Amino acid sequence: MNETNDLNKLDRLDLNLFRVFDTVYRERNLTHAAEILCLSQSAVSHAVGRLRASLGDPLFVREGQGVVPTPLADRLWPDVKDALALFRQAVMRHQSFEPARDLAHITLAMNDKLEPSILPVITKKLHETIPDLQLASIRLDRSNLRADLVAGRIDFAIDVAQPTSPDICHTLLMRDEFAVVCRENRQISADDYLAARHVTVSSRRTGRSLEEYGLSRLGIEREVVVRCQYYEAACRLVADSDLLLTMPLHQATTINATLGNAVLPMPLPLSGIELHLYWHQQREVDPANQWLRGELMQMFNAS
Repeated sequence: MNETNDLNKLDRLDLNLFRVFDTVYRERNLTHAAEILCLSQSAVSHAVGRLRASLGDPLFVREGQGVVPTPLADRLWPDVKDALALFRQAVMRHQSFEPARDLAHITLAMNDKLEPSILPVITKKLHETIPDLQLASIRLDRSNLRADLVAGRIDFAIDVAQPTSPDICHTLLMRDEFAVVCRENRQISADDYLAARHVTVSSRRTGRSLEEYGLSRLGIEREVVVRCQYYEAACRLVADSDLLLTMPLHQATTINATLGNAVLPMPLPLSGIELHLYWHQQREVDPANQWLRGELMQMFNAS
């Protein structure tokens, strides 16, 4: 038999036969092995016979009331024993998930405008449970979201509510309302808002920003004189001008804590935003995925 045929034959080998082999090797008796495996003696003999045929070696020879291993069996057993131990360990980890033991790396995808307010919260909380956890935050690519989740390049995505394919699961992570960022702490009426000049934030080159979708549904147009990519840059512009900035309250509070800008209520009935957590259906029952989902939901008090 050539090497290719040997490999093809091994590929078709029933791995359960190695559990029988391991038990017979330890017990040196087919009857005792059958009792441990809850099989009949004939079933154990048949399993050993199949393994003999596949490996081309007797493996065990009769001696007295039992059997003794052949030299090949002696060489095989340590590796078989270790392999079976790894299988048992894998099953036990699946059945009894321990975050600090079983979770070493997480990759999250999110819009880079969300990262300053969301990532520190996630990092602090997860490191309390898993001090050595490696956490990667990467830019969200909506066009490749499904492919990234399917391939396991990311574990979760955090993004505004949006249509997804049927195999992408998602749930509400947090709700946020819009606020107005202003250089001075003062009351801003609807008329003040409409008469002011504004800065807006969008990662896209053209098109409406996040708040402009809601304003357009209200039939409202405003004067936008600056468009930039990041909320922090926009907040710094506000600090040195009379511009107004409309942005999610959670992020506004975080970014402006050190800039001195006032974070004021939105004077118009602008609908808030929902952030959702996204993952792939094939990881729905994965213990690590389930644990992380629960932790993330708890962090942001999603209802």
